[in-house]
Amino acid sequence: MTRPVKVEVVDDDVAVAREAARIVASESRLRVAECGRFVMAMSGGRTPWKMLRALADEVVPWSSVHVFQVDERIAPAGDPDRNLTLLQESLLSRVPLPPGQVHAMQVEDRDLYGAVVKYERTLARIAGEPPVLDLTQLGLGTDGHTASLVPGDPVLDITDRNVGLTAAYRGRGRMTLTLPMIGRSRMILWVVTGAEKATMLNRLLSSDISIPAGRIAQGRAVLIADRAAAGRT
Repeated sequence: MTRPVKVEVVDDDVAVAREAARIVASESRLRVAECGRFVMAMSGGRTPWKMLRALADEVVPWSSVHVFQVDERIAPAGDPDRNLTLLQESLLSRVPLPPGQVHAMQVEDRDLYGAVVKYERTLARIAGEPPVLDLTQLGLGTDGHTASLVPGDPVLDITDRNVGLTAAYRGRGRMTLTLPMIGRSRMILWVVTGAEKATMLNRLLSSDISIPAGRIAQGRAVLIADRAAAGRT
């Protein structure tokens, strides 16, 4: 992994959310002006949901935006564990994004392997072949995971697919974008908050490939952290 192009440390999680929202909005306007559309993938997590609420107040050309999921827990529709549930509450219910431009992982399907293939086809239809996302927003777990790429899971070894399924992690199996899919993103936006993340953030910035987050092949990347995560309290 190459060190992120830009590391920005701000005071707290609210400031992280606002700055990340500003970056997403700015990138959306730039890409729509350049090529007519903006394709992003969003992760779950406490700070990303705050970022999504802040994004609803930004100037974004929503009619030209497509939203994918970075990962999703295998759970029924509407379940509070679902990232989509919080995505809908934090952002989708508050902005004029056309419903057909929200691409949810169909984790409630009985045939999950078929759902993986369908999601890959949707990615290719919207983002090209191979698909390239304009922006992928990632978080960082206290065990070094990102997306649902968790330590020791075989999904980390996938090199020829864009979407994969994980074993159970914290009580749920997951569907996730793979390392190659994330690594092709035009921008990777890391959003990291909390003192409990400080050790893993250090390892991420030290290009430690022994943690899943450290295996993300980054091109143009930005990392926004609060003072606690950066060890500056």
